[in-house]
Amino acid sequence: MPAALPSTSAEFVAPPSGCAVAIGNFDGVHRGHLAVIEVLREAAARLGAATCVYTFQPAPTAVVAPERHQPRIQTLDDRVAALLAAGLDHVVVDAFTPEFAAQSAERFTRSVLAERLGTRALVVGHDFRFGNMRAGNAGSIRALLPGVEVCEVGALVHDGEPISSSRVRRAVAHGDMRLAAQLLGRPHLATGTVVHGDHLGRTLGFPTANLDLAEELRPGHGVYAARVGSQLAVVNVGLRPTVSGQSFRFETHLLDFAGNLYGQHLRVALVEKLRDEQRFSGVDALRAQIARDVAHARQVLA
Repeated sequence: MPAALPSTSAEFVAPPSGCAVAIGNFDGVHRGHLAVIEVLREAAARLGAATCVYTFQPAPTAVVAPERHQPRIQTLDDRVAALLAAGLDHVVVDAFTPEFAAQSAERFTRSVLAERLGTRALVVGHDFRFGNMRAGNAGSIRALLPGVEVCEVGALVHDGEPISSSRVRRAVAHGDMRLAAQLLGRPHLATGTVVHGDHLGRTLGFPTANLDLAEELRPGHGVYAARVGSQLAVVNVGLRPTVSGQSFRFETHLLDFAGNLYGQHLRVALVEKLRDEQRFSGVDALRAQIARDVAHARQVLA
């Protein structure tokens, strides 16, 4: 859960010093986002202002172009918590609705940035667009609010490609957790509540916590080495073809752990994919492979 509940812009009371504001989706709060936040903090220190990230829920594409909407990397709570952990003073989250999307760039600039947030500096990404039909950009704000310092931050590059939320999504969806961690600056987290399954893992000698995932984004099917806090784990993601599974499962076996986890909220850090999901000849072959997976995970996580 976030360290503090976010405000909407209608509720937010700007401090007398005003705010240095960054606008964006900030989904994943990856290294590129952290570079924007670093510029934001520098601007705030220079002006003696508070730091504020202004973001939205749901994602704009979910409203204006649902056919192009991509699954969110994080829940809203985790996104806000990650932003606050980066050292921000305030996070403001407005509901992105059709009415919100229809407002002009000028109206948004004057009513939200100037009046509600008390913006003295604005930090945005290089491809920032806003307002109805995405008509506004950094230049629009400079023209409308000439007293506001506007900083555009270029894309941070990793291995020759820009770091972006889309790139993180692709890495997670393909099970490339090493790349995801390099882009995020930390392992990718899958979170959810432990619910009852069919108890097959216990029958096999490897009891699992079956998570109802909170995020929209699902990791690629396969077996992963993971951590749950300080606890080592092996995670199976997929349909369980050996037992003719029909529905998606995210099953976490905590190594060297015995206890009841039902109803608990787990945060699973996926470290490395060990293998693809596969069908075995029967439960005995599956049991033997899980034992090998556990040994492999111990090596990876040592």
